Amino acid sequence: MDELFPTIVYLLCFVTSSACAYLLGRSYSKTGARLLLWSALCFLFLAINNLLLVVDLVFLPSDVDLRFARLITALIATCVLLFGFVWDLEED
Repeated sequence: MDELFPTIVYLLCFVTSSACAYLLGRSYSKTGARLLLWSALCFLFLAINNLLLVVDLVFLPSDVDLRFARLITALIATCVLLFGFVWDLEED
């Protein structure tokens, strides 16, 4: 039970961020608001980050470490959202 609970939490984080990315992308396709696009891309990278977390901590042996890849995807997600905020600020 001790090993099952963290796995469930990691998977729920992946599902939640994937659902957010999907819903934001769907809203962007209907409205065309660019901030929704940047938010959807941010959550897409966060979903990839959560997927890497699941693979790293649950499926791969302990001598394989995906920490650097997880950090890079989190950095990309943050930079995409920050770029979107600055881009929309300059356009107004």
